[in-house]
Amino acid sequence: MVNATKGLFISCDIPMAQFIINMNASMPASQKFIIHVLDSTHLFVQPHVAEMIRSAISEFREQNSYEKPA
Repeated sequence: MVNATKGLFISCDIPMAQFIINMNASMPASQKFIIHVLDSTHLFVQPHVAEMIRSAISEFREQNSYEKPA
C-alpha cells in the first residue's frame, strides 16, 4: 500500500531554509509544519502554511533591509 502526504515543496537557498527550519522549531509541537527536510535547500511542508511562511519572510526582509541615509 502506498502512503501519500499532500504538501508544499519549497526550494530556496541555505539561509532561507534555515530561517524556515528555525521558524518551525519555535512552534509548539502541535503546530510544527515541516513534513520532511529533503536536503539543505529543499523542504516539504504542510500546504496550509504557505502564506504564513511568505509573510514571515517578507517581515524578516523588511527588518533587515538597508536604507541609505538622506
